[in-house]
Amino acid sequence: MIDAEMSRPLWHRLLANRFTVVLVSIALVIAIWNLYVSLHDHGVVEGRVVDSDGRPVDSATVTLWVLNFTTYVEKTHAITDADGGFVIRGNDSHNIQIGAEKPGVGRAPRIPVRLYFKGQDVSLAAPLVLTGG
Repeated sequence: MIDAEMSRPLWHRLLANRFTVVLVSIALVIAIWNLYVSLHDHGVVEGRVVDSDGRPVDSATVTLWVLNFTTYVEKTHAITDADGGFVIRGNDSHNIQIGAEKPGVGRAPRIPVRLYFKGQDVSLAAPLVLTGG
């Protein structure tokens, strides 16, 4: 068995070595992750705002809070369009909260959004629901 292994060329023994395979696998995972991050780190946060009946709310104010050591501070605002959609650009944090309000319609409680890396692009899965008119 050992003679059969030693008869293979050196390059084949090095490439088939379990340590080489593990190191190459780790390097490949790191390269793929870094490629993913570089394609998804524009700092875009997008979503929708609806009222308690599920209808889009236009001209609602959406606020982005970012974690500042121990507390959340307001960073920026966006105004929803006619479809209730909003886009916030320039988020450079990885721990944020999003909330919305419109006088006369209500307020959506802040929801925490935990991102995997700073500036990760995110599209909120569920809309922000304004309640409490």
